[in-house]
Amino acid sequence: MALHKLIISGFGGQGIMLLGQMLAHAGMNEGKNVTWMPSYGPEMRGGTANCSVIISDSPVSSPVITSATAAAVMNGPSLRKFRDIVEKNGNIIINSGMTDSVSGRTDVSEYRVDCNEAAAGLKNEKAANMVMLGAVADITGAVKISSLEDVIRKYFTGDKSVFVPGSIEALHCWKKR
Repeated sequence: MALHKLIISGFGGQGIMLLGQMLAHAGMNEGKNVTWMPSYGPEMRGGTANCSVIISDSPVSSPVITSATAAAVMNGPSLRKFRDIVEKNGNIIINSGMTDSVSGRTDVSEYRVDCNEAAAGLKNEKAANMVMLGAVADITGAVKISSLEDVIRKYFTGDKSVFVPGSIEALHCWKKR
């Protein structure tokens, strides 16, 4: 039985909520039980914005995460805020393009992914969150990359459909680093 309790965090404007929503929708499309809970409030004014996503094969009793199986952090303040909530043997995925900090934990797997550099290499700086999304899916196994590709195609329609190819490319480019 798989249970993924994910914290996604970064500055407002980095696409944190979209990243969490896409994970949740991909999980739903795979027939899993999911919750997505955003954290708003003072974070909207430049602080650390975050959301929690639970993806499970069994029913989810609460969307509240007191211990996470993984944290994806897009900046230093997010790492400091959430590094201790990750369970032993969990994963911390750090956007190394926004911080040189490390978790300082020896009981978790730590991945440093330069999401900003990868997105810039695609000539799409706004796709840093999609780079992180691909890393989260691949590292945790919470959802399939193909499910995320389907979600991207459904999210970006009409005038926004121009973002589909670049977003899908960004999902895969973290492995190239």
